[in-house]
Amino acid sequence: MNSTLPVFREPSTGEKIFNRIFGFLVGLGLGFSYNYLLEVRGRKTGKLYSTPINLVELNGKSYLVAPRGRTQWVRNAEAAREVTLKRGSTRRKFRLRPISDAEKLQILKAYLDTFKREVQRYFPIPAGSPPEAFAAIAGSYPAFELLAD
Repeated sequence: MNSTLPVFREPSTGEKIFNRIFGFLVGLGLGFSYNYLLEVRGRKTGKLYSTPINLVELNGKSYLVAPRGRTQWVRNAEAAREVTLKRGSTRRKFRLRPISDAEKLQILKAYLDTFKREVQRYFPIPAGSPPEAFAAIAGSYPAFELLAD
């Protein structure tokens, strides 16, 4: 892991408020086709938590990337080994396959290139960089392949 990047990048108060409002709207079915409300059980409480995410598609597969690092949803998803994606009245459950750092390079590139406006501030590498540029930072960005349940 790159020692210059924090393990977890805490959202500001404004970002927390925005995520709550945006998550509510995505839960209603509003937003872009790649916006979903990720639902996961708490690893300690068993309570259902939700957060809005951008789903990246690459080579016919769907991936979750955590641009803020090892967030609570990442830790809960690792413990649960499954998540539910909600959009409007549709809910789909998925098993998770953690992506190794070596496999992440193309996924991180696709994620940053696709969602540059929303996530560039979390990456020290500019969008449009070659996949090899992500090798030094791949360990700081958890990623999962979604497998249909």
